[in-house]
Amino acid sequence: MDTLQVHKATTKEELEKVFAIRKIVFVHEQGCPPELEWENEDVSTHFLALSDHQPCGACRWRKTDKGYKLERFAVLKEFRGQGVGRALIATALDDLPPDANYIYLNSQLDAMSLYAKFGFVAEGEQFEEAGIQHFRMVKKV
Repeated sequence: MDTLQVHKATTKEELEKVFAIRKIVFVHEQGCPPELEWENEDVSTHFLALSDHQPCGACRWRKTDKGYKLERFAVLKEFRGQGVGRALIATALDDLPPDANYIYLNSQLDAMSLYAKFGFVAEGEQFEEAGIQHFRMVKKV
């Protein structure tokens, strides 16, 4: 049985693993411009998912002027469909401060159903970000 763990990435080594996963998923697979990928790192709380001690996923949250934004959810291809994304979302949500009353994210279209399981609802018009179609989704509390 695979063991799946998600924890805060705080050491330089853990953060390097987070960034490596994001580079593979966003820059190489999805063709996102690297300069768009690396922003707000120092004001974000990062998470690393491990499957049997192998880095397999990453995400982060940060406080913005609107509220709390979950972002940069990335799961390596060989680990998709194994609950890594769900574990990342649950861990990030659990980590938010108690006063986090406005929680939102920009979801790629194929991930919307996953976020919906956690109470996120699409708001507004579809838009493009880094060449990929998205919807803003807001968590209903």
